[in-house]
Amino acid sequence: MRSHRPRRGARLALGLALLVAGSQAALAHAILVEASPAAGSTVSGPQLEIKLRFNSRIDGPRCHLALAQSGKQERALVLAPQAAPDVLSARATGLAAGAYRLRWQVLAADGHITRGEVPFQVK
Repeated sequence: MRSHRPRRGARLALGLALLVAGSQAALAHAILVEASPAAGSTVSGPQLEIKLRFNSRIDGPRCHLALAQSGKQERALVLAPQAAPDVLSARATGLAAGAYRLRWQVLAADGHITRGEVPFQVK
């Protein structure tokens, strides 16, 4: 009768290897954990303070924020100096009522680029 221990050990080793590889991949990208304005929110204009917080350190000078409004040209926002290594902030002015998308691109400290959008409304 054959022993099943080597198979079980091999499966356990494979499972642990996949778990470690998966956790490394998850840590390799900056993930947005908090946004102001929040996704789907309605805010008052015409000025808006923007703050994005990520799950890891980001390279602020190599990051990008822009506002897009339907039917209008996207405009880049000037980033404020980083208050914390995981935060981006900016101020938007001259916002008219309507739907907007805050588009972001960040470079994590480990060199991975992540992009995303935060949709919101201005009343």
